[in-house]
Amino acid sequence: MSLHAAHDLLRCPHCAADLTADGPRWRCPAGHSFDVAKQGYLNLANGPEPANADTPAMLEARARVQASGLFDVVSEALDQQVPLTGATTLLEAGAGTGHYLAGLVEGRPGARGLALDVSRAAARRASRAHHRVASVVADVWRGLPVRTASLDVVLCVFAPRNLAEFARVLRPDGTLLIATPTAGHLAELRERYGLLGIDDDKHDRLLAAASEYFAHEHTAVAKSLTSQVAAAVVDDLIGMGPNAFHNPPRAAGAETVRLAVRVSRFTPLAA
Repeated sequence: MSLHAAHDLLRCPHCAADLTADGPRWRCPAGHSFDVAKQGYLNLANGPEPANADTPAMLEARARVQASGLFDVVSEALDQQVPLTGATTLLEAGAGTGHYLAGLVEGRPGARGLALDVSRAAARRASRAHHRVASVVADVWRGLPVRTASLDVVLCVFAPRNLAEFARVLRPDGTLLIATPTAGHLAELRERYGLLGIDDDKHDRLLAAASEYFAHEHTAVAKSLTSQVAAAVVDDLIGMGPNAFHNPPRAAGAETVRLAVRVSRFTPLAA
């Protein structure tokens, strides 16, 4: 199925008209045309890939960490916020590997997903995440190539947020889920290896920014028990995100790891 999962969800990044599949291309009535990559994704970024887009090495590291089960607590927290029935169209912004979106779609037989990421390497991976997930290259800051009020759920896990666009593409009764790290998330690794910090007021700033478009319904904190992980996993934890762009050190050995992630649920404000 793959890209067919998005058959009635996409719009042209140039003129905002509806896009429809036409053989190996997607077209709008104005004549704008976009080729499907041989790997099965559609590039609608409408601009060059930014320098901070996820690299293949970052995505490989993230896939290994996700496959290890270390972040299953995040998947479970997200799953608890999405109803098993009724939520049939889901989008993940900054989807990366598509891991979280694929898990939600798999648990809901009637659901389909749209994985958006500015990284072509991510789009290639996400195109293989699930047969009911369509993968599209798009820059969240340039506007989402998605039809207005077409989605039941928008998901954003450790990724950039365009709240105005999230509100536009959600149905009036839709749900926005945002996962952000707490100040204690991977704290031991961040202190030992001098990694990027997490502001104490990160959640408050999210709530303030979201209040223009959304009502905050609920926030839960997903935590894992403190555990020792091997040096290879530590390297992947450091190398799967923005720290990879800052010449991070190699792991000295097994390390203590704690996860602490907020999952916040929002609903669109009435127009």
